[in-house]
Amino acid sequence: MRAVVFEEVGEPMAVQEIERPEPGPDEVVVETEACGICRSDWHAWQGDWDWVGVAPTPGLVFGHEPVGTVTSVGEDVETLAVGDRVCVPFNLSDGTCRYCKQGRANICERVVPLGFVPFQQGAFAEEFPVRNADHNAVKLPDGVDPVDVAGLGCRFATAFHGLVHRVDVTPGDWVAVHGCGGVGLSAVHIADALGANVVAVDLSTDKLEKAVELGADATVDVREVDDVPVAIKKETPGRRGAQVSVDALGVAETCRNSVKSLCKGGQNLQIGLTTSEEEGEVSLPVDSIVMDEREFVGSFGMPPHEYEEIFSMMEQGKIDPGKIVSKTVSLEEVPEVIASMDDYETVGIPVCDEF
Repeated sequence: MRAVVFEEVGEPMAVQEIERPEPGPDEVVVETEACGICRSDWHAWQGDWDWVGVAPTPGLVFGHEPVGTVTSVGEDVETLAVGDRVCVPFNLSDGTCRYCKQGRANICERVVPLGFVPFQQGAFAEEFPVRNADHNAVKLPDGVDPVDVAGLGCRFATAFHGLVHRVDVTPGDWVAVHGCGGVGLSAVHIADALGANVVAVDLSTDKLEKAVELGADATVDVREVDDVPVAIKKETPGRRGAQVSVDALGVAETCRNSVKSLCKGGQNLQIGLTTSEEEGEVSLPVDSIVMDEREFVGSFGMPPHEYEEIFSMMEQGKIDPGKIVSKTVSLEEVPEVIASMDDYETVGIPVCDEF
């Protein structure tokens, strides 16, 4: 079958012929209908995350935001059948550890990232396998568009889990979103759906305009202000600051700006992962976090059971992941799209839907 295959850090990827996967006892194999193309793929391709154990090896197939149809089923799988349409979280869990049993499968003790390690092929391929399928493969509602579901991906799912389950967003709150890439725009859309007032922050006019389309009430162009946190606070009542601030990029500057944008008692939601420059370490204004009783909260993916909440909101027309999808491409175009992400100019979420 055809797949986009990684060979070496920073070297061009290309479509190659590889063996079709066979399901293990607890696995299913899924024919890919669509798969989001994520900046995380770019980070891994660049070798940015060695310090967290993500070091791609030759022959790896990326792709961690998939939707598709089950084509074969392992002998121990009980809840899935050939022909079922499914989506899959990027952080595959075992369903048995203490965190899985607490409903926090996204931080499973034995989590396996889809498409980032050699023993779990990703979905930039005609087919891909899913381990612990009864737990990880989520059946889709009838009639949903595969491109829309691929738009859920890790970015929309992580933003949803973070804003709905990790911090306290209530109608009328002010939410600042730093960085309007795919995950940032997802956060803008979700915060708006939750009834919050949203301030979108970026240095791209196109991204800020897209943020307004998705519900942002105000924007801050970082090229036009001297102090981003001050500019955000000017938009909030009494210039107090945001109740929730989201760092959707993960560089040192946006992380600090996000924390400094908060009101007293506010919550920083950290979604963006750092680059090779930070290597996971960012200095923060600790004293103000203490004295103003601010909180610093992380969000990593989403447990499978929360997809039902998203599907329900989609059915009611409250959220629409498809609005964040910027374009669809073929499998042959995936390497070029990933390579183009080094300039941060990608607006929205590109999706591969031709395999």
